Formats: sequence, C-alpha cells, structure tokens
Amino acid sequence: MSKTAAPALKTQAEKPPADPARSLGLLWGSHRRPGRSGLTIRAIVDAALQVADTEGLDALSMRRVADAVKVGTMTLYSYVPGKDDLTDLMADTVMGTVYADVDEPRRQGDWRAALRFVAEKNWALHLAHPWLCQLNRPRPVLGPHFILKYEAELRPIDGIGLRDVEMDALLSAVLTHVGGAARVYHGLRAEAQASAQTDQEWWLTQAPTLDRLLDVRRFPTAARVGQSVGDEVQAAADPEHTLRFGLERLLDGVEALLAGRTG
Repeated sequence: MSKTAAPALKTQAEKPPADPARSLGLLWGSHRRPGRSGLTIRAIVDAALQVADTEGLDALSMRRVADAVKVGTMTLYSYVPGKDDLTDLMADTVMGTVYADVDEPRRQGDWRAALRFVAEKNWALHLAHPWLCQLNRPRPVLGPHFILKYEAELRPIDGIGLRDVEMDALLSAVLTHVGGAARVYHGLRAEAQASAQTDQEWWLTQAPTLDRLLDVRRFPTAARVGQSVGDEVQAAADPEHTLRFGLERLLDGVEALLAGRTG
C-alpha cells in the first residue's frame, strides 16, 4: 500500500457513524425556529435547493450555502452537521411539494388512474429537481414529508386485493420505473449540452455511417427495431414513451393478478 493512500483510508475509517436520533430529530424538528444568529433551517434548505436546482448537486457545498445565507461555514455546521444531512432535508422538503393533500391521488378515480397520477406527479418532481437522480441512496429519507407522500400514494391501492408487502412492492416498482426514466431523460439532456447537438442532430449524423457498417444479416432484429425507433423518435431513446408503456404493462400485470385471485 502506498504512503499516499494510507491517510485516505484512515480518514474513512475514522468517519463517525450516522446518528439516527440526530438525523431524524433534524428532519422532524421545527425548521422555522430561528437560531441565535437569526437563521432558520428552512432558509438554509431553500438556499441549498436554489444551488442544486440551477447548478446540480456537484455544485452544492456547505461553504456555498453558508455564503448564500451570509454566515460563516462553521456557523452553518451548528445548524446542519454535514452535507448528507443537508441533502436529506432537501429531499424531504421537495417531497412535500408533490401533492396538494394526502388524498389527492385517491381522488383521481380507480387504482389504475391513481397510480398513473402518482407516476405523472413524480415525473414532474424529477424534472423540477434533476439532482434527485444523483442521490444514490437506497434507503429512504424518513422525514415527515416523505412519510406523508408514502401515505398518499398507498391509500389508492389499499383494499384492492394486495397484501401489505405487495402494496409496498407495487408502489416501489412504479417509483423506480419513473426514476429510471428520469435518469435517462436528464442524461440525454446533459449529453446534448456537452456535445452541442440535439438528439435529432446526433441521430442524423450517426444513421448514415451505421447503415454502412451494420450487417443486417447478422443483426436482423436489432437492425429492424433500431431503425424503427430511430425513424420514429429521431433519438437514442424516448424516456417519456418508455415511462408510459412500461407503466401500463406494470398495471396490466397487477390487474391480471387481482383478477386471478377473485376469479
């Protein structure tokens, strides 16, 4: 092991373990109560959201947020212990913007209409806050807005014939599908900006060369399907079409499961 690698490993090993009581207390506490400097956690979170929404998660730092709220970085740490805690607060805050009230999804009609509405609202959430796709945390942020959102999304499928564990699995499948489509959407946008080419321009530059190189006898299905997609969407992918098509097939599967149980 090199001498330069040793300090980094030591730093990782000495990183204090997460404190659930501290993290959950921060999420569930009063965000409008000012501290001794007159600053509130809500103001800190709003400043952080402004940075992340406009410039991305990589641009977010404790120093950047401290500058935005006009306090020293060490003062900011007395309110929010670290960036992980800050992004948890940010994620929980935006979860509270999805629905007008806890019964809004249930008012959309039957369970299929409700889950379409849930998918639509979560898609809009990911478009409004692209940095959500950069949060690589498999465990949920157990804040008040997250729990309220979970309650709102479960209510329309309560009592339709699924077990509790199946209800959670169905909701997770819908939200995972939406998140995956959103990641592709934002990835395509980032690639278009980096290459200074729209998806259509990219496809038009790739298609002629690919036509010459691709042996349709070796890849007959890939050539046919790829050409069909290219002709129709003029891009490498259409995340919104994928979202709609996959969601309907998922709902068809659940409907078939329920019909089999009642039949």
